[in-house]
Amino acid sequence: MRITAIKPQVKREGRYSVYVDGAYAFSLSAEALLETEYITGQELSGVELAEAKAQSQVDKAYNLALAYVARRMRSRGELQDYFRRKQYDPALGDQIIAKLVRLGFVDDTEFARRWVENRRLLRAMSTKRLRLELRTKHIADSIIRQVLADDETDERQLLHGLVEKKRRQTRYQDDQKLIAYLARQGFNYDDIKDALSDEPS
Repeated sequence: MRITAIKPQVKREGRYSVYVDGAYAFSLSAEALLETEYITGQELSGVELAEAKAQSQVDKAYNLALAYVARRMRSRGELQDYFRRKQYDPALGDQIIAKLVRLGFVDDTEFARRWVENRRLLRAMSTKRLRLELRTKHIADSIIRQVLADDETDERQLLHGLVEKKRRQTRYQDDQKLIAYLARQGFNYDDIKDALSDEPS
């Protein structure tokens, strides 16, 4: 068997179709094609062709995962959920995650740190709520403890600022509605009562 053509795919930029004996056989990304050094005219045995097709599946899965983490940083757990939805073999998922970790695209500690920073910046959110969110992202408790311990946010000040902000909205003139909202954000009831009692009369 001989590679008779290697053609760039029209719909998937950076991916190439490899033809063997005049028929489409498998596809590879530009990076994988360079690594394999396949060229037109190269002879392939049946075993080599089977290996190439298996590599094509790994390469395709890796590039989909790379696009997934490029949209925003992902935790290991999020990637494992993604692979389950794609019905990838667990061993393949582990192989891809190991490569993404090695390249610095997946780092649960950095993910958790950025998550906390962004949530603190965009939404006044309690430490309790952040802890729950990080657990839903499958972040290890040891990492959650470390990241939250490093967070220097003054939660009481944060709560006071949130109360002031919400009071500008008509619906939160009602104390019970405001208390319910703040409780949903994970703030402690006693801290909420203190913040409300500190409001200027």
